[in-house]
Amino acid sequence: MAKKIIELKNITKSFDGQVVLDDICLDIYDNEFLTLLGPSGCGKTTLLRLIGGFETPDAGDILFLGQRINDLPPHKRNVNTVFQRYALFPHLSVFENVAFALRERKAPREEIEARVEEMLSMVALTGFENRSVTRLSGGQQQRVAIARALVGRPRVLLLDEPLAALDLKLRKDMQQELKKIQKATGVTFVFVTHDQEEALSMSDTIVVISEGRIQQIGASTDVYNEPKNAFVADFIGESNIVDGVMLADRSVSFSGHTFDCVDGGFERNEPVDVVVRPEDVDIVPEDKGMLRGVVTSVTFMGVHYEVIVDIGGFKWMIQTTDFVDVDERIGLYIEPDAIHIMKKSEYSGLYGDYASFSNEFDELSDAESEAEE
Repeated sequence: MAKKIIELKNITKSFDGQVVLDDICLDIYDNEFLTLLGPSGCGKTTLLRLIGGFETPDAGDILFLGQRINDLPPHKRNVNTVFQRYALFPHLSVFENVAFALRERKAPREEIEARVEEMLSMVALTGFENRSVTRLSGGQQQRVAIARALVGRPRVLLLDEPLAALDLKLRKDMQQELKKIQKATGVTFVFVTHDQEEALSMSDTIVVISEGRIQQIGASTDVYNEPKNAFVADFIGESNIVDGVMLADRSVSFSGHTFDCVDGGFERNEPVDVVVRPEDVDIVPEDKGMLRGVVTSVTFMGVHYEVIVDIGGFKWMIQTTDFVDVDERIGLYIEPDAIHIMKKSEYSGLYGDYASFSNEFDELSDAESEAEE
């Protein structure tokens, strides 16, 4: 069993009377890649800053290896941070940027050289020692920031949206790099992002946050395949979320049809939220469909088409490699294990209907043209 490094116990934090974190409880383990995931303003960066010592909680305790550290300043915590802006020293070389903390600590010269070389090798920057950091690309600067943060061998590395400034291809490369570095060092990484793909591809554990509260904690596959509520289902990947009624264990009614499913443990006739991922729906001839509808839009995405289908006024999204045309009438077939049942929550009815999907840009352009007038 992995050892707990950090424990957050009933953490609450407000700014100007507004609650930003509301009774947060979270355990972070040794050698774990944990991601705090949520939309802007959900409290994830504040949580990171509390762990780093840049903020103090209004209530609750932060424990590091069992010791309360609420009032311990950042430089006394065995934790380091890589910020979104890498905060490198522009007047120092790559080597001196990485060596900075060791020099401050008056480490012996041989140790500094050995440790810096080890770190530069790990982030694939061997040979860049004498280069000015201002002459590096964004990805290279980020690697220097990571090497500098890791050279002092912290137990925990905090990363606040460090990939946000990079272009898409470089981001994907760096996601793999970070995962590799985390595994190689054994340091616990706590990573903040609002990018669901980033979280899914990198994390051992994802903590989904909304409005200052933790919605779900789990492995990537669990959070994707077994979302706890409509917010999680919508925020992680695309989801069709419809109102349903649980008729009995493994039997649910929605959109005018009764389906076999794999979930149970609900009350008979309990209202529920039903999640069906767009990639789990098969398009079939209309007369063979469990559900039937009219195609309202088709978008080519490279590997697949994104198809919006109107079923009784509710717009479904389907991701398919089969081409269908706008205004075509089609049937949908859904396997029992593609249907996921969730309890109703405060987020029910807010997500999962793609009626706004094609209208959003129209509304945006209308708003823009009104602003210009």
